[in-house]
Amino acid sequence: MTYIGVFDLFTIGLGPSSSHTVGPMRAAADFVARLGADPAAIEVDLYGSLAATGRGHGTLTAVLVGLEGRTPDAIRADEVADRAARIERDGTVLVGDRVPVAFREADIRLRPLTVLERHTNGMRFAARRSDGSAIDEARYFSVGGGFIVREGEELAVDATPVPHPFSSADELLAICDAQGAGIAEVALRNEVARRPVAEVRAGILAIRDAIAECVDAGTRHGGVLPGGLGVRRRAPEWSERLRAEDPDRSLGYAQEWTNLVALAVNEENAAGGRVVTAPTNGAAGIIPAVLDYALHYAPGAADRDPDDVAVEFLLTASAIGALYKTRASISGAEVGCQGEVGSASSMAAGALAAVLGGTPRQVENAAEIAMEHNLGLTCDPIGGLVQIPCIERNAVAAGKAVNAAKMAMWGDGTHRVSLDQVIETMRQTGLDMSAKYKETALAGLAVNVVEC
Repeated sequence: MTYIGVFDLFTIGLGPSSSHTVGPMRAAADFVARLGADPAAIEVDLYGSLAATGRGHGTLTAVLVGLEGRTPDAIRADEVADRAARIERDGTVLVGDRVPVAFREADIRLRPLTVLERHTNGMRFAARRSDGSAIDEARYFSVGGGFIVREGEELAVDATPVPHPFSSADELLAICDAQGAGIAEVALRNEVARRPVAEVRAGILAIRDAIAECVDAGTRHGGVLPGGLGVRRRAPEWSERLRAEDPDRSLGYAQEWTNLVALAVNEENAAGGRVVTAPTNGAAGIIPAVLDYALHYAPGAADRDPDDVAVEFLLTASAIGALYKTRASISGAEVGCQGEVGSASSMAAGALAAVLGGTPRQVENAAEIAMEHNLGLTCDPIGGLVQIPCIERNAVAAGKAVNAAKMAMWGDGTHRVSLDQVIETMRQTGLDMSAKYKETALAGLAVNVVEC
């Protein structure tokens, strides 16, 4: 069993999309890193959803930068822009950041009507010698949350065995019962099988800090988001107003602060800024917003070390997120926005319930409630941009997560619909959903709202 841990689900990358920006950049970088010879020519094909909304999601630029050997976790947004401008000006990509090859954005072939069998987010890369013979050719799939799979291989995650593997919520709860431990403790024991506990804790807090940096950037950067929709960034204005009206966060503005954090993160994501996949870029604002709620409004949180709160919250969220990744999908192109925003809302609800002192069954109940009321959520971004309805949707889903956690805490953990059942329902709903409503910008708001 492949265990998906906290550092698999929460990674630092660039906006606006984990599936359409982070994944393609990683795939291109992985392809060139494996080349056994210097190429004279490069070929790139994008299929399905990647081709349909590629320009709106920054996919083409991500591929170009990835071909130069750059990865999302090690590059800044300004370097992406500089490299893209130089490639367009010179008509040359520095493959692996050293071999000049004639190639620019217009040479990427878009095939939106061709969907590869493995996944709708498909890519093909080929490298050739000067005589036209192939050095290497491979297909890659961006399967959600920045995860990539090279055709013929398995998901690229750490395969180190862990002491408490689980593939269902029922199994996770049984482990908690047998070990007398909470979900966060079970997740921590699994992480410690891969690296020392101090390193695990430091890594989780680094994720927390990256989230905080994104929130800060989102509340400082104003103006209009790129892409042509004319969407104005609201977070700086909201931040200024909240800091004036509720400076010590004691006047009952909890919902407004939660909304602010979600908007700040997703506006920064839409601008191509540095974000943490949580578990995807399109849903990146929900977990930060609910974590902010947990740190400031959870009873007793003020008496706890905020580092401990963040570690418990993110470990619990990762355990729940792993269930969605392994049992269904976190890809909007595969199951609609229920797989992105719905999964994030569920992860956040369970994590908040844990911080509130919930039992494992109350945590599982909170996660189930949140997803149950995100079922059927479509992915229909206007103009293929991660802006409308994505930004506001994160704030609404964060509110759902808080409410779900509160509802679960008023119960004893017993409930009629299990988390496993609701995850399976989400998977089946995604399979039945029309392809038009799965990150293609071919239906819903994307066609019923005029872009200009």
